[in-house]
Amino acid sequence: MSTAWKKMRQGHEITLIESSPRFGGVLQSEQRNGYLLDYGANTLSLRNQETSDILEDMGVLKYALDANPKANKRFIVRNQKLVSLPLNFSSFLSSSFLSPLGKLRLLLEPFIPRGNHDGMETVASFISRRLGKEALDYCGNPFISGIYASDPETLNLANAFPALSRMEKQYRSLLVGMFKEKSSKKKPPKTRLLSFPEGMNQLAYHIQKNLPQDQLYTNESVTSVTNIGQGWKVKSHNQAGNISEFLCDEVISTIPVDQISNIIWNNIKGQEHLSNLMEVTHFPLSMVFFGIGKEEISHNLDGFGFLVPEKEKLSILGTLFSSTLFENRAPHGKVLLTTFVGGERMPKLALAEDEQIYKAVEKDLSKLIGMKKKPSFKHIKRWKQSIPLPDQKMSLRIKASKELSFLNNGLYFSGSALSGVSLPNCIDADIA
Repeated sequence: MSTAWKKMRQGHEITLIESSPRFGGVLQSEQRNGYLLDYGANTLSLRNQETSDILEDMGVLKYALDANPKANKRFIVRNQKLVSLPLNFSSFLSSSFLSPLGKLRLLLEPFIPRGNHDGMETVASFISRRLGKEALDYCGNPFISGIYASDPETLNLANAFPALSRMEKQYRSLLVGMFKEKSSKKKPPKTRLLSFPEGMNQLAYHIQKNLPQDQLYTNESVTSVTNIGQGWKVKSHNQAGNISEFLCDEVISTIPVDQISNIIWNNIKGQEHLSNLMEVTHFPLSMVFFGIGKEEISHNLDGFGFLVPEKEKLSILGTLFSSTLFENRAPHGKVLLTTFVGGERMPKLALAEDEQIYKAVEKDLSKLIGMKKKPSFKHIKRWKQSIPLPDQKMSLRIKASKELSFLNNGLYFSGSALSGVSLPNCIDADIA
């Protein structure tokens, strides 16, 4: 929708075709028993001025909620206990998130030579090489599982964190690079962590309001895309089986790339590139929602949440303190916890029976935050194919997308499998 809005601002007429009953993809929110559940992204982090400007121009930001300032505090698990991550250098020195030797190794980063920038290095190799093995185990590993539900050994550095790869290449040191770029990079006055009163699906709703309502089609599945020489013909059908045809100058496909084979592509040059475009790795992920009385939790829940390093050998990947983050997420006197299970670390658990998942989460939360009773509210949202990973296959996808666009005037591909999974990446993504 953000791409459609940009095209409309450039003077183009746009038509959006969506196969589901609503726009917004995985931005899904639901009220259940007084709890507000987000099934996709739980927050929007505004770090770049470009993203902020786009949303401001759309008129979206006036509806947004800023997160509780307590959300600045974040935890990891170390030795089966929650440890707060440092917010400044003094807390870095006093925090037990790394051992003294681990901190010393991290501070040696400016003296580490550049790596071999061949585009093949994994995130695990990069973190271990530049920051040390302990930083990989207790920072990199839980951080990657929190973003991608994956392992740093699986992800390609250039695809997952291109800014870090570029920074090392340009400045040799990450710390030196961050210091030099801090004053030059265009950023908002302060980073904002946002949501909306009725959940993150309101982001999609407010963007949608900017678009021509008579050119938005839901419950409409595209069946074929045909190159007709001086333009394109798109065929679709609705749930009643009625067929529609759309003539256009450009086609921008944002469907999940693994579903591209569901469409017939006629008169497309370079059809062989479609198979590489569909090369994507997913792991299953389950989101487990617990509602429970405040007095039944020993921990203050005074932060964003916590992440679990793999070395801690627990069943969960991490937990958000959802009702701390934003108001009206839980009934009065209750708290809402959102826990992530599965991913690359434990894919089978993500697909297990509900009671097995609940039992595993209850066991870990009892140990980590002192959950004294079983939750009064429980719900699971399963994603059998969760996050398209920025592994080595992403390079194949990007190359295939560029080749297809080069060979076929007016044909473009976008989406999280190509631009990255974060909301700012999707909002900022540029299409020719």
